[in-house]
Amino acid sequence: MKRTGTIIVLLVIVISSLIGIYWIWQKDQEDPIEYAAEQPETKTIVKETVATGSIVPKEEVNIKPNISGVIDKIHVEAGEFVKAGDLIAEIKVVPNVSSLTNAKNSIDQARNAVQTAKLALDNQESIYKRQKQLFDKGVVAANDFDLAQNAYNNALQRYKQEQVNLRGAQQNYDILRTGTTSGSLGKYAQTSIRSTVDGMVLDVPVKEGNQVIEANNFNEGTSIAVIADINKMIFEGKVDESEVGKIKEGLPLKITVGAYDNQKYDAVLDYIAPKGVEENGAIQFAIKGTLKAPEENKTNSFIRAGLSANASIILDQRTDVLAIKEALVQYDNETKKPFVEIQTGDQQFQRKEVELGLSDGIFVEIKSGISKDDAIKVWNPLKAPQGRGGYNG
Repeated sequence: MKRTGTIIVLLVIVISSLIGIYWIWQKDQEDPIEYAAEQPETKTIVKETVATGSIVPKEEVNIKPNISGVIDKIHVEAGEFVKAGDLIAEIKVVPNVSSLTNAKNSIDQARNAVQTAKLALDNQESIYKRQKQLFDKGVVAANDFDLAQNAYNNALQRYKQEQVNLRGAQQNYDILRTGTTSGSLGKYAQTSIRSTVDGMVLDVPVKEGNQVIEANNFNEGTSIAVIADINKMIFEGKVDESEVGKIKEGLPLKITVGAYDNQKYDAVLDYIAPKGVEENGAIQFAIKGTLKAPEENKTNSFIRAGLSANASIILDQRTDVLAIKEALVQYDNETKKPFVEIQTGDQQFQRKEVELGLSDGIFVEIKSGISKDDAIKVWNPLKAPQGRGGYNG
């Protein structure tokens, strides 16, 4: 029994040794560590930050009535182009009974004033004619004749003024009753609402039958239509306080509109808010950028107002410079200086320090240290057996 146990132990030791020898032999058959190499490239490196926002017209014009009433007819729809002077809508005036009564009373008072002034004028005219006849005969002194003539002129002036007041009272009554009037005031009190600018109708917030209020000192009035020049669009967005110190007016923007397959539009940053606003615990600063004209953007895409967009603000740029991937750069543990390894032979590399420039997070500019013909070691090995690691600098 004891002899059988010894034999079993010896067999286990022999089998384990054979397995170990086979494992070592198999590992020796594996390929050694191999590293690939990449050459520098000539690239344009752009350092940028991104702001989110939307595309809006640079100027929107709200067309408002200069008289209160009810929308009788709307002549345009959103999306139509209009010229200055084109008819937008027509308003039907709903008279106020109290205002009409007051206006009617004003007309009556003005007529009475005209009649009184006419009687006074006729009386002064008679006196003036009589005094003139006597003056021509030399009976009346010149001073008395001048007094009569002055009184006649004053009466004539008063009569004309009262006539003007009567016409004003009648026009006011017509405006209250119909919304329009004849004469010189007619062009200022119209029920026909017309566009004041050229552009596209972005919105018509009222419908036929809606009541509208005129714009005055106490009320901004009801908007009948919103018109804007869609060839003058801007980007409105916000940047975080951590980025606002890196940007300035005049920097170029690349506007990306997701709704148009991420098509890009050129713009210029022309406004940065002097004061930030807290949003969700972070301070945000409003920015605005004017999009270049469609012919400058070289695109015929119509940009709809209100579309979400991202603006890439170009902080710095290097054109046609020698660059490598940042993953190829290592840093010395002691000096912290950057370096790469240049291939000198088959799987043979030599360390070289480099001077770095602008980086976009993927590629970095190489100012000095290597040339375009150098092959740079890629630090991730192509093949490596388990338990062995490549040089990590």
